[in-house]
Amino acid sequence: MLEEEEGVLLDASWRRLAGDSPEARAVGRELLLRWSEPHRRYHTLTHLWATLRAVDVLAHEAASPDLVRYAVWFHDAVYETEPGLDEDRSAVLARELLPMTGMAPERTEEVARLVLVTKEHAPGPDDPDGQVLSDADLSVLAGSPDEYLAYTAAVRAEYRRVSDADFRAGRSRVLNALLRAPGLFRTEFGRVHWEPRARSNMLAELDRLAAGAPADLP
Repeated sequence: MLEEEEGVLLDASWRRLAGDSPEARAVGRELLLRWSEPHRRYHTLTHLWATLRAVDVLAHEAASPDLVRYAVWFHDAVYETEPGLDEDRSAVLARELLPMTGMAPERTEEVARLVLVTKEHAPGPDDPDGQVLSDADLSVLAGSPDEYLAYTAAVRAEYRRVSDADFRAGRSRVLNALLRAPGLFRTEFGRVHWEPRARSNMLAELDRLAAGAPADLP
C-alpha cells in the first residue's frame, strides 16, 4: 500500500476513534508525522495500519477495544531505536496529548499503561487489553515467509549503524527470549492461528543468523 493511501486511511481511522474536534485532529496530525519520520523503516505507517487491523481481528477478546486502539497509535509514536526508553517516552507522550482530545484522566493513564506493555510483551492473565495489544503488535511474526523476510530486512535497516555481528547477536537474544516463553501469543485467536507460523518463521531466522547470512539493507 502506498504511504499516501495509508495516511488517508489512518487519518480516517483516527477521526473515528478520537472524534473530529480541532484538538483531536491536531493530535492525529502530530501522531501521523511522528510515524512518518524518515529514519523509520519498520515502525512506519504500514506497521501502524497493520497493528490496528490486527486489533480489529482480536477485538472480541478485549475489554476496551478502543483503549487498545489508542495504545496502538501511541506505542511507537516515539521511536529512536532505544528499546525500553522509546516505550517510556511514548507513554509520556500519551499522557501529554490525550487530554487534549477530552479523554478522562483514568482512561489516559490506562492507555499509557498499555503502551508500556509493549516493552516486554508479557501481559498478565487478567489483562485482556494488554493481551490483545501485545498480540496485535507481534502479529507480524506470523506473516508468510516473504512477508517475514521483508519485516526482518526493515528491522535490520533501522539498526543500520550496528555492525552485522552485533546485530546478529542482539537479534538472536531477542528471538531466543521470545521462543523460551510458553507462548508468543496470549489471546485464543493468536495461539490457534498465529503461534505455529510465527515460531517457524523465528526458528528459520535464527538459522540464518547463526549461518551469518548477510544483512539485507534496503
